[in-house]
Amino acid sequence: MRPVTGSRADRTRLDRATAGLDAPFAVVDLPAFDANAADLVRRAGGKPVRVASKSVRCRALLERVLARDGFSGVMAYSLTEALWLARSGFEDVLVAYPSADRAAFAELTSDPELAAAVTVMVDDPVQLALIDAARESARGSQEVRVCLELDTSLRLLGGRVRIGALRSPVRDPGRLAELAWTVGRRPGFRVVGLMAYEAHVAGVGDAVAGRPLGSAAIRLMQRAARKELAVRRAEAVRAVRAVAELEFVNGGGTGSVQHTAAEAAVTEVAAGSGLFVPALFDDYRSFRGRPAAFFALPVVRRPGVGMVTVLGGGYVASGVPGADRLPRPWLPAGLRVAPREGAGEVQTPLLGAAADDLLVGDNVWFRHAKAGELCERFSVLRLVSGERVVSTIPTYRGEGQTFC
Repeated sequence: MRPVTGSRADRTRLDRATAGLDAPFAVVDLPAFDANAADLVRRAGGKPVRVASKSVRCRALLERVLARDGFSGVMAYSLTEALWLARSGFEDVLVAYPSADRAAFAELTSDPELAAAVTVMVDDPVQLALIDAARESARGSQEVRVCLELDTSLRLLGGRVRIGALRSPVRDPGRLAELAWTVGRRPGFRVVGLMAYEAHVAGVGDAVAGRPLGSAAIRLMQRAARKELAVRRAEAVRAVRAVAELEFVNGGGTGSVQHTAAEAAVTEVAAGSGLFVPALFDDYRSFRGRPAAFFALPVVRRPGVGMVTVLGGGYVASGVPGADRLPRPWLPAGLRVAPREGAGEVQTPLLGAAADDLLVGDNVWFRHAKAGELCERFSVLRLVSGERVVSTIPTYRGEGQTFC
């Protein structure tokens, strides 16, 4: 598969657009961002795309995406974030993970507008008791919208081998229907949705450079996983619809949009990383987006031939620790992170022949390994179109919001 590389023209354009700025700073290439949004809609095949906020973490860009045909609703990663977005005018916010934030639940159950806009995730009746306790403490009376989550992991060898994220404990469609019945019988709750996120399909690259055998094994696993889940997800939807009126069935992610959207049981797909197309998504065969989010770090040292050192850079992505979680030098092409130092808290040494053409004060352009985590490092994003910065917008961090 052709590697994703930047060009000299890309570097010239970004350097000219940001010539008046002192690095470090972060930019979003608006034409690339918009093209990626259009591609996600195309891949969804007519089903709405719910934008995953953790992969964006910028209100202005969430609003930009939701103004497009084909996108509908936000998938938040924190209950407090969801409440903040709802107070900001976002009318349909699904929290993708269960919460234990009692103060946030107290607020949710005391405000009719928030309760109408936010849907919380439940996969265990114990979570209902926590919500009820928060509602009672606040003397809240609002009904809570609930989405149930189905475990999507692939089980092999009679269940002895499990492939997939450790998320919901509910795997069997019958058990999910029982949970829906339990929620529905409990005063103050209403089941409105079902989510089944196949992380081992949507979030695992299947064409990793230098690993042909491993990549082939991943593709075999993912084909088996998609086939098994399509059957089980349809059964789960039928079982839950027998006891609850579902408004939506959510599935997928950037790496599996077209496959998940093809399932009749799914009514919407989720995606967010495909807007920025971070470095980890270079390892996918299912789609090829345009890198749209970058950050620039200044050269501050030249330790020797074929070496430069840039300021900062220790923006390591979450997940299993490894070289693939480090930020990736993008432009000029031909640079790599020093293997014995990695990306440092205060400096990052880079190696490669391209280093000899860099002077102190020049910028090196990077891509983050993941998407929205970049915004935890910068308070603003510079929006670039052509050879100019057309706007400067705050990230969540720039608005004083750091959701955990």
